[in-house]
Amino acid sequence: MNRSDFLKKSLIGSTLIPSFINGFSVQALGADFALAAALNAPSIPTDNVLVIIQLNGGNDGLNTVIPLEQFSNYVNARQNIFIPEDKVLALNPDKKVGLHPSMSGLETLYKEGQLKVIQAVGYPTPSFSHFRATDIYMSASDSNTNVNTGWAGRFLNSEYPNYPSGYPTISNPDPLAIQIGSVSSLTLQGPSVNMGMSISNPSTFYNLVNNIQETAPATTAGKELTYIRDMAKQTQAYATVVKNAANAVTKQNTYPANNSLADQLKIVSRLIKGGLKTKVYMVSYGGFDNHANQVNATDKTTGTHANLLKNVSDAIKAFQDDLRYLKIDERVVGFTFSEFGRRIKSNGSTGTDHGAAAPCFVFGKNVIGGVLGNNPNIPSTATSNDNIPFQYDFRSIYATLLNRWLCVDENSLQQIMLKDFQQLPLVNSGVCNKAIPNAEVKDLISCYPNPFTTSTTIKFLSEGNHTLIQILNTSGQLVKTLIDSNYNQGGVYTVNFNAENLPNGIYYARLQNLVQQAVIPMLKAR
Repeated sequence: MNRSDFLKKSLIGSTLIPSFINGFSVQALGADFALAAALNAPSIPTDNVLVIIQLNGGNDGLNTVIPLEQFSNYVNARQNIFIPEDKVLALNPDKKVGLHPSMSGLETLYKEGQLKVIQAVGYPTPSFSHFRATDIYMSASDSNTNVNTGWAGRFLNSEYPNYPSGYPTISNPDPLAIQIGSVSSLTLQGPSVNMGMSISNPSTFYNLVNNIQETAPATTAGKELTYIRDMAKQTQAYATVVKNAANAVTKQNTYPANNSLADQLKIVSRLIKGGLKTKVYMVSYGGFDNHANQVNATDKTTGTHANLLKNVSDAIKAFQDDLRYLKIDERVVGFTFSEFGRRIKSNGSTGTDHGAAAPCFVFGKNVIGGVLGNNPNIPSTATSNDNIPFQYDFRSIYATLLNRWLCVDENSLQQIMLKDFQQLPLVNSGVCNKAIPNAEVKDLISCYPNPFTTSTTIKFLSEGNHTLIQILNTSGQLVKTLIDSNYNQGGVYTVNFNAENLPNGIYYARLQNLVQQAVIPMLKAR
């Protein structure tokens, strides 16, 4: 059999064809409509949509969300890159926290009550490797566990368990998830196949919509490549429904030029308005690995990081304006994540090195606006090894949005997220008939003595149910778990932290109980 015959027979006989339509990368795709009648509709009782924005490279959280109430320590730690106080976009009347001055778009959304700023998002014992940390965020695994499926892929598999067999169906003709700007990532990986359709870049999307096919080389292999593309167009129905959805929208609101994130989000809003029932969209924007020249020496409010943050802020603001213009803003919530933050102290190259926790943004008309969490503690004499201890586990964001925005039931949520995570007050989740958790309890945890020499007594408030107390070091590593159990009733409790065998220095005690969490610094000294 020659190569052409083999390709033809392979294409015609396949129900799952990894291929390219004008460079339009399509994965996890089946086209056997004969099985459609045997499949049930998904159990999701909502048409809500979740948009994931990945900030590649590790965003510097301290120059993104600036701790104004600890400004002197912030300046001491970042003499060569700090943002001047009078330039910071202060949030709330108390002005305890503010945004980078280039983020006026997100500032506007915050004032409109459509932005939630979540402080110090991370996880115990973080990885500082781009590849491993990205896998952890995409799989929602513990840092010491390798998981080969993605959290969104597991969610989609729970709702569409027969995929890809028989898909597209009459009742479910649309892609389950769409990723723009990259090949389908681990985030969308299900137990057996990737649950998403990947659009490699915005240009290939518009080529598809406008029936423009990239010219193949004038060789024997080029002819075969042309044939593969033609067959892919004929046999893969998802390309048709995407094109139809795009063509159903002829006018959108204005997006900023020369902004690749805005280009991707413009496609997302167009496809949602065009009628796709796709539940999850994922886009990405890179360049945040700023080890050097993060700011301009003559004006620290400008430079590489400022440009990146401006593009992110402007793109999200334009996206929200477009959703409102298209009258679909009620249905969409989005959030940002980066694989890690940066160190507290800047380096000698006017940059920042790989760190631990960093803020995340959740945005949308149905978001409960405000700041969640406290400003991270910044030592007065921060060293190059000091990291921001995490307050909120990133998986709590995933779990909350799945449960309270996409209406995943608690039993399925446990299987998707691999364990139980606290719910956070992020969205007005009446559509899922969920009560909004209250996170306004104060004075959750304290310790005495502090400083201490060998041990200290930690006093904490539990409202009952699962309660967790972890001890972290300044590198973000989990040193010890003091409490990880259920309490039958609420009350004030104590636990001893014996640090006799630990080196002197700063440690952090982190309490998590239901929706509540708090982190306090403790100093072991001679």
